[in-house]
Amino acid sequence: MTPYTRRTALVSAVVATALTLTSCGGTGTGTDPADVAPEGEIVPREISWLLSRPADGGVITVMQQIADEYAEEHPGFSLNLITTPDRPSYIQKYETLATANQLPELFDTDATPFAQKLADQGRMMDIDLLLDDLGLAEDYRTAALDYQRFDDGSLHMVPFEFQLEFFWYNSDLLEQAGTGVPATLDDFPRMCEALRAEGITPIALDGQDHWPLERYLAYYPFRMTGPAYVQDLKNGQASFADPAGRAAVEWLYDLGRAGCFAEGFSSTGYADAQALFTSGGAAVYNIGTWELSNLATESLDPAVRDSVDYFTLPTIDGAATGDDEYVTPSGIGMAVNARTYDPLVRDFLAFALGRYPEVYAATGALSPTRSAETTIPDDATALYTRAVEQADEVGTAIAMPWDTQLDPATNTRLQQELTLLVQGSTTPDEFIETMDATLAENTHE
Repeated sequence: MTPYTRRTALVSAVVATALTLTSCGGTGTGTDPADVAPEGEIVPREISWLLSRPADGGVITVMQQIADEYAEEHPGFSLNLITTPDRPSYIQKYETLATANQLPELFDTDATPFAQKLADQGRMMDIDLLLDDLGLAEDYRTAALDYQRFDDGSLHMVPFEFQLEFFWYNSDLLEQAGTGVPATLDDFPRMCEALRAEGITPIALDGQDHWPLERYLAYYPFRMTGPAYVQDLKNGQASFADPAGRAAVEWLYDLGRAGCFAEGFSSTGYADAQALFTSGGAAVYNIGTWELSNLATESLDPAVRDSVDYFTLPTIDGAATGDDEYVTPSGIGMAVNARTYDPLVRDFLAFALGRYPEVYAATGALSPTRSAETTIPDDATALYTRAVEQADEVGTAIAMPWDTQLDPATNTRLQQELTLLVQGSTTPDEFIETMDATLAENTHE
């Protein structure tokens, strides 16, 4: 079977599955995205949610509990969770179903150019209007909603998470190397060189999944321009050769030459990168508050527990963004399909979104709203409370993860080239030439 045949077979299978999944869905011919309160009888049925989340993760667990509660009051209702945690596979499925106009009632998406097209076609409900109509708009954290917005400011996705991404570090290892927390991004290579001189691995990195290294590429442009550079980049209105892009590429290259990342980082997985840091084998680890239970509780190895701390994204000289502005994602959002939106979907969302913050925050997670207080675990260290409190102090500009912004083809090539750049297998000029050609090819209209 040729690659083309395999792709065709996969697409056909996905579409066929979608037809089966949606055949018992709503019979509406389509709703105006602004008509968030349609009139009519609430008729219980199964509705589906196409997700890109871990099946045993907090969001799905809580939403299933809430759906079961709703079903008790509405016999005949059920929520069908269609889970594809692997993001590349999910994107292929989601875009295929969207092209075939067979998306279910609810579906996950980032604020990508593809999703923007769906919104422009009137295929996603207006979430600003929906939350306002439900009386919930004021409950949400501004940063959680802004993360989901398109470049034009419109909102078509509901957040279910709120995270802060920190640089966790081992103070004992930094002290051993005679270096401190980097005050600026330009201090990173010097920190790494000092740690290497003492035989200490500077930074633990999950290189296998690519996105953690791509986070580093986003940092310098964000400090130089805020979110503007990546917005222009994804729309073909900027290039990697621009000052912000070149600064990012050269900084990553310098990190590689300074030996910042663990040997063999490109084949290191998520769990192994975390274990390297939590065992005291690396000095720094860049990860979000979704790992608080592993980094800020008594489950952390006692040998390193008292020396673990965190700092936020360092600045640069003449930064366009503030110290309180860094990566504060609210995760992949949930869109509401305008084609199948009806009184039942609205009623379920009113119930679920009203109930969700309290149930989710009780698990020890940060709610996307300010209306629910996070339950601090009994075995939490002081860092847990500090991180939770810091969620109320973030600025307005968000360092958007580039893997949620760029088109899949450009993003895949970028991740491949980044590894080569950091390994020293390609120069900054070669990287820029390759990526600008890739960008031009994939953003060409």
